[in-house]
Amino acid sequence: MNQQVQTEQSNPFAGRDMAQHVNHGTVHIEQSRAVTEAQGKLLLAKQFPRDEALAYSKIMTSCQRPALAAVGEYAYPRGGQKVSGPSIRLAEELARCWGNVDYGIRELSRQEGNSEMEAYAWDVETNTYSSQKFTVRHIRDKRGGGQALTDERDIYEITANMGGRRLRARLLAILPPDLVDAAVNECRKTLAGSSQEPVADRVRRMLEAFAKFGVKSTHLSAHLGKSLDDCLPEDIASLQAVYNSIKNGQAQASDFFTMRAHEGEAGDLNAELKQAQSAA
Repeated sequence: MNQQVQTEQSNPFAGRDMAQHVNHGTVHIEQSRAVTEAQGKLLLAKQFPRDEALAYSKIMTSCQRPALAAVGEYAYPRGGQKVSGPSIRLAEELARCWGNVDYGIRELSRQEGNSEMEAYAWDVETNTYSSQKFTVRHIRDKRGGGQALTDERDIYEITANMGGRRLRARLLAILPPDLVDAAVNECRKTLAGSSQEPVADRVRRMLEAFAKFGVKSTHLSAHLGKSLDDCLPEDIASLQAVYNSIKNGQAQASDFFTMRAHEGEAGDLNAELKQAQSAA
């Protein structure tokens, strides 16, 4: 008896039980369900392995659709250079076509003012797993300071937005790099050449889209280093990536375009950006 008491006292983990509000039976059931579900996915993946040639063909077909190609790439400035890559929408489509990939975002816990999240991607066929845990503060950045979020919808939107960026990185970590590069290049080809719409009309639609963020034709011309009359399909593809980043909140219009004080007829650029993103 004394030996048992001494052992419990020397063991720092002895006597640590789950919190009082946790239902032990529910936890046990969920653990068993998760193990069974994972085993089932592994078994199905072995029984029905992916056809890589067919998956590649499906991906190329998807990237030839203008709707996906238009949102397939993002771009933002970093250290004086433009960084670009596949968007979360393209990464999700790659995972869908590649097959036998389990991925998602989940909220692990929530405390006052922040949520602990996890983004994960699992290639069930090769058993390659990549995950990232991160904390999202319930705050929306605004001019003059952050605004605390209390509405459930606002909290969901900010956690989903932050989670989407991490999920993209997790998916790209398990997908073959040459497959990702081929998909991005196919999206660029689609934007550059497959549309039957005249270039002038595509430029006009691009101007209308950028106008929501206070960006004018002079800004786009300065960014491209040429007149919009000389705009090529490749230039439109480049501007589309910039537009996707601004719309999705990965960057601000002022990161790409120099806004002068006398061009303030559209109002404060960052304020307009926040309004446009909220309305989107």
